[in-house]
Amino acid sequence: MSEAEPFPAWATRTSAVEAELVAWRAAHPRATLSEIEAAVQQAVTCLREQYLSDLIHASGATDPTTLPDTAQPVCPTCGGRLAPRGWQERTVLTAGQPTPVHLRRRYLVCAACGSGVFPP
Repeated sequence: MSEAEPFPAWATRTSAVEAELVAWRAAHPRATLSEIEAAVQQAVTCLREQYLSDLIHASGATDPTTLPDTAQPVCPTCGGRLAPRGWQERTVLTAGQPTPVHLRRRYLVCAACGSGVFPP
């Protein structure tokens, strides 16, 4: 990810959505306001999914193995040290998002009590 264009896929995706909306409008010249609104909402949802996913996964802080020892997460159950044990994938439906977001995180296990944690 570069500072000049941190998410290069965004411009391409935005252009594609814009083209889809223009084509949709040309194909539906007599569309009602409700139909236009629904088409725009669907298009914006596609962009929102892309933006949300990219921003969620953009930070190295989502991988606790890259954090310094002083910033390592601790077990919410006993306060013990959490160690990574593979990766886990999950889909989460966030507030305001009509479709689930795919998350991939390291699964952490407490060395003291054995509790497992899927970090936020």
